[in-house]
Amino acid sequence: MDLDAFSRFARDYAPGEIIFSEYEPGDTFYMIQSGRVELVKMFGQVEKILDIIGPSEMFGEMAILESAPRSATAIALDAVTVLEFNHKNFEILMMGNPQIALRLLKIFAKRIYDSKRRFMILTLPDPQAKIADVFLMLDETTPDLERWDESREFKTTVDDIARWAGMNIAQAKEIISHFVAQHRMEIFSDKIRIKNINDFSRFVNTQRKK
Repeated sequence: MDLDAFSRFARDYAPGEIIFSEYEPGDTFYMIQSGRVELVKMFGQVEKILDIIGPSEMFGEMAILESAPRSATAIALDAVTVLEFNHKNFEILMMGNPQIALRLLKIFAKRIYDSKRRFMILTLPDPQAKIADVFLMLDETTPDLERWDESREFKTTVDDIARWAGMNIAQAKEIISHFVAQHRMEIFSDKIRIKNINDFSRFVNTQRKK
């Protein structure tokens, strides 16, 4: 995405610096040029990692789309450079670059879905249900899966599953090992196989109703 014309909107953040905080008002969103940004959210007294994102990815867009308070805290993990867009320069971007505008709209639509879906995962009370629901999310959002029976194969890693579930890797490994011991899941070097995705769906739905 060619954004050289918007270099005047660049801002730099030092490692560990808070870019914005959860619940504060906001009217800007950001596109990362370099470095990584961690997005975290408080659930009661517990801080959960929502995501770690890098160059070309956006964050904070809900402030533009919904005029809502920040739903998470954004922290620079490295030395970070971002492009900062507010309502005014966002309109300039959209009007002057139709191809970029279309791509941004598609990204926004997907990001809204991802945000709401991730929230559904994180609010589940049971850690095993969180892991199971991550695989349900992958089943919903991966278009080229073979779905001729109830088994599913996902090209993902335990690290990714842990991040989406908002838990540390050791906890995710323990839960996944439990599923493997129950013969509900198989782990390979490049993929994870769920033996019965409908079994996971029933389990998650039961936990969500509690």
